[in-house]
Amino acid sequence: MSEIYDQRCRNHREREAVARCPICREFYCRECVTEHLGRVICAKCLADDTPQSRKDRARPSIVRAGLAAVSVLVVWTCFFLLGRSLLMLPDSFHDGTVWSASDPLSFTVDEP
Repeated sequence: MSEIYDQRCRNHREREAVARCPICREFYCRECVTEHLGRVICAKCLADDTPQSRKDRARPSIVRAGLAAVSVLVVWTCFFLLGRSLLMLPDSFHDGTVWSASDPLSFTVDEP
């Protein structure tokens, strides 16, 4: 890896780099970096570290959690309705007598 004195600014190729952003790991000149909370970081990483950008990054996780909750509710509703429909079937279906020989739709083969 080359030393910082061999590097050029990512934004201004004609200028020598004076710092490396600890977040994006790119090299920058004095004009492109700033000190924030005891760190020297680039303007792009500083903009990404604002409370608004943190809030924007948190939004997809809230959306995912909401979609997961809705998915669980939909699956539960499907199983609930399936159970209710099975309870509506007549007792003869559950006893196995619905498939008896008296059923006109049953097919029986007579032995010769």
